[in-house]
Amino acid sequence: MVSRFGRILVFLSAIVFTGVGLSAAPVAEALRHGIAMHGEPALPPDFGHLPYADPGARKGGRITLALQGSFDSLNPLIVLGVAPDVVPRYVLQSLMMRSTDEPFTMYGLVARSVEMPDDRSSITFNLDPRARFSDGHPLTAEDVHFTFELLKKHGKPFYRSSFGQVKAVEILDPHRIGFDLSGSNDRELPLIIAMMSIFPAHATDKEAFDKTTLTPPIGSGPYVITEVKPGERVVLKRRSDFWAEDLPITRGLYNFDEIRYDFYRDANTLFEAFKAGLYDFRLEGDPSRWATGYDIPSVRDGRIVRETMPIRMPKGMNGFVFNTRRPIFSDSRVREALGYMFDFEWVNRNLFFDLLTRSDSYFAGSDLSSAGKPADERERKLLAAFPGAVREDILEGRWSPPSPDGSGRDRDMAHRALELLGQAGWQIENGVLRKSETGEPFAFEMLVNSRQQERLALNLAQSLSRIGIRANVRLVDDVQYWRRLAEFDFDMIQWAWSATASPGNEQRNRWGSKAAQQSGSFNRAGVQSPAIDRMIDALLKARSRKDFVSAVRALDRILLSGLYVIPLFHVGDQWLAYDSSVQRPAATPLFGANIDTWWRKQE
Repeated sequence: MVSRFGRILVFLSAIVFTGVGLSAAPVAEALRHGIAMHGEPALPPDFGHLPYADPGARKGGRITLALQGSFDSLNPLIVLGVAPDVVPRYVLQSLMMRSTDEPFTMYGLVARSVEMPDDRSSITFNLDPRARFSDGHPLTAEDVHFTFELLKKHGKPFYRSSFGQVKAVEILDPHRIGFDLSGSNDRELPLIIAMMSIFPAHATDKEAFDKTTLTPPIGSGPYVITEVKPGERVVLKRRSDFWAEDLPITRGLYNFDEIRYDFYRDANTLFEAFKAGLYDFRLEGDPSRWATGYDIPSVRDGRIVRETMPIRMPKGMNGFVFNTRRPIFSDSRVREALGYMFDFEWVNRNLFFDLLTRSDSYFAGSDLSSAGKPADERERKLLAAFPGAVREDILEGRWSPPSPDGSGRDRDMAHRALELLGQAGWQIENGVLRKSETGEPFAFEMLVNSRQQERLALNLAQSLSRIGIRANVRLVDDVQYWRRLAEFDFDMIQWAWSATASPGNEQRNRWGSKAAQQSGSFNRAGVQSPAIDRMIDALLKARSRKDFVSAVRALDRILLSGLYVIPLFHVGDQWLAYDSSVQRPAATPLFGANIDTWWRKQE
């Protein structure tokens, strides 16, 4: 054991040999290998690899993946264009890398360590001097600063709102950069900055950054793009000179020499291509196809593996979304009335083989959900400043979505819907629901972009016709669909907000009042609520897990009380189908299957 005197000598020697003054000692003590949103990172500083990665995984081979739809850009970080996620996932790198086995923890990547006080009022990233872009240029603090300013000005609303909270940025030396976060009161902000994909300052046109482009960018990540066929294909090749090949955080990842993404216009063509062996891995989302579509020779003889994995993440909210910017949906009584007309039991039985679960929360299936739980003391304290923001039945945990009798023609639910519509000033005349004051018929458009969405929308439209509402279902192509969503040019859509185990700043982009008017935001419903803004602030400020859970549940209760969606359903498990020559590690992370840890066995 080293004596106290010995420890002092060691400390003084460090000062002499490094030239660091006494005032720098606290900084050295603050060095961190990772950051967790709450508590400490699960892995120690000397971890050898991620627990769900196999460091002995074979390198080589090719994997072909497939996506439905098209693309007209390679940059998904800006508002314009439709872009796959291949660039930030494989070509660019972030300062730190997220573990998919923890709610929200980042470990060093381009930044090998960070310095951050307990109050998170600042963060300094110490970059790895070995980091290199694919063209050989070193990645420096200048590139980090350049990217930060670029995304703050031209990025999607999420980046603009998050990075706008940063008070100042300072390049301390070529491999050290600090961010002043004082006054933000946002404990997630350091992690958001750590997730920033870094563009090379020397090879990025900042004047054209906010425009769509199909030119492959230069990055420091494990792959480079070697082929782009607009709307058809993107091919990536693994770098032989990848600088981070042996870092613990990347060990056992990025095992394929080539990754190919093929794009298909519709869901049926996409599935037929899989059956024909044209791509290797499929996440199935259609219950009817999972129940009946895989009775094919390649499954029976073992060439294709079918596997069900439990999902340990919150399930999020999938629903028909009301655009409350439209006057027809501005009254919550109208929104509630239409919800009575969706017969989940009939839909689940007749369309989805009873494989789905009704969504009753924006964080279903987790401790973050308010469903079935009375508000605790912390929640009630948060909500006290906003009387009426939460319905009594939701506050007490007694609420659940309307539950028709499963006949598809529940008369009682129709009567309840008409009663609410009457209170909101709508009456049936000769089989048509009309505004009492003006005679205007109740009619709106349901915008869809797939046959699966169309089928569900037509079911709701038929149910609504029973109470005199005309809902026109319009199927549009991918490009038009996303353009209209970005401009909030729709009456109703079907949308799914995924959920994480650590909701954070993305909630501003989904529900924040400012985001309601920002093109490209995910505030599809046009929600503007001071109570919601305050709950988002509370969850971002929370230091303990208990305070965090209470803030998220309070947010959940307000969203449910607002009746912004007709809740639909979620899948309880993850359905996978893949080529038998593709192998995966024994461990599955919290977030589910991660193809970046898989490999192709020796042929």
